[in-house]
Amino acid sequence: MLIKQISHELLAKTIKKALSSGGDYADVYIEHTRPLSIQLEDSKIEKLSSGVDSGVGVRVIFGEKSAYAYSNDFSSDSLLNIAESVSRAVKEGQGKDITIDLKNVRPSVDFNIKLNPSNVGMEKKISLLENADKAARGVSPKVKQVSLIYRDTVRNVCIATSEGTVAEDERIQTVAIINVIAADGDILQTGYEPLGGLAGFELFDDNVFEEMALRVAQKAVRMLSARKAPGGRMPVVISSDAGGTMIHEAIGHGLESDLVQQGLSVYAKKTGQRVASSLVTIIDDSTLPNKRGSYRFDDEGIVSQKTVLVEKGILKGYMYDRLTAMKDGVPTTGNGRRESYMHRPIPRMSNTFIASGFEDPYKIIRSVNKGFFVKKMGGGQVNTVTGEFIFEVSEGYIIKNGLVDEPVRGATLIGNGVEVLKSIDMVGSDIGFSIGTCGKDAQGVPVSDAMPTVRIPEMVVGGEI
Repeated sequence: MLIKQISHELLAKTIKKALSSGGDYADVYIEHTRPLSIQLEDSKIEKLSSGVDSGVGVRVIFGEKSAYAYSNDFSSDSLLNIAESVSRAVKEGQGKDITIDLKNVRPSVDFNIKLNPSNVGMEKKISLLENADKAARGVSPKVKQVSLIYRDTVRNVCIATSEGTVAEDERIQTVAIINVIAADGDILQTGYEPLGGLAGFELFDDNVFEEMALRVAQKAVRMLSARKAPGGRMPVVISSDAGGTMIHEAIGHGLESDLVQQGLSVYAKKTGQRVASSLVTIIDDSTLPNKRGSYRFDDEGIVSQKTVLVEKGILKGYMYDRLTAMKDGVPTTGNGRRESYMHRPIPRMSNTFIASGFEDPYKIIRSVNKGFFVKKMGGGQVNTVTGEFIFEVSEGYIIKNGLVDEPVRGATLIGNGVEVLKSIDMVGSDIGFSIGTCGKDAQGVPVSDAMPTVRIPEMVVGGEI
């Protein structure tokens, strides 16, 4: 592997070259990736792609700026050339005569991968999709379209820093996605669900993907008969099955330090202030076992860690990478992430969630005489400056006399993140995770988010009035 062919001596020499015109910090990021993607449409394989991608990037931080360059050429001359190119970005700097003695650092956690997808035959991966396709189509003749995607990625990274550290990580991501369209006359309903994590092919043990395909198809068919959702202000219970999409969007991005420093977050300059109910604690934790947003080291060589962002409603701090941490004079929280060697690291979430409370989830539902129950969330939009958001509800139900009653379709949740978080008055003892690929600054990184069942006493539900 190319990563193993680059000596500590060459890495140290490259870092010294990057700092030859001055600067406060420099690092080298090396990546070797083997991706595979299989797509099934109309019960046949439509697309299959695989390959190898490797590259190296060099960065220097000077003041409150950084310069970054990358290449696919791993030769000594290439590394020193790109290091020299970033060093030229440092103006009015003074070169440092430094000694860099690189030593490997140990991670704070490890992850158990039982079955590396590289060791699983292509036939088995295709069969996984075919069996799920049959399961979904067998639910009802109203299931008109089934789309499935399987992806696995084995990514090896190495980060060497001017602080004298070398961090190495192997990240094995396995994901499968199902999308179902059901139709009844001119009414169309979709069902969508992803399954994945920092895990191997063991993710699909016990026919879990077939069961998921059944569930998604049943939901799409069930929602065909649902009436349109009533609109207005009402109590809302969000199920743990909905995952943490709302938390990710409504507050998560607003706690990323680059947006805070640019004045693009409603949570800027609010540390120590109440931003949520005293029942709400929000955590970002990249150490969780085999979650999609987990890692041993971030993309700047910082060991993964648990960061409490909001504790019992009080804002404790933000998510930092090295550059933003240096600007604020605080330690990085290990949230420096990048899509690949072609990108600079920026502050990103990993696994972000509301911590579980103590209430029985069923008691939370029973506490509402008339309201709205969110079983599954869809996509949404958030203005991080104001906190205003709107989210689609892909599966929702009326609550009547403390019971989950008839399904409704076409609902949206509309509100302000700060106001909604402050109003939460019941937090369940359960928790449910959802996964995704989070986009920001033209970069996508794997994440997961979660929340327990929560009650919001009053919220705007978009629908028929």
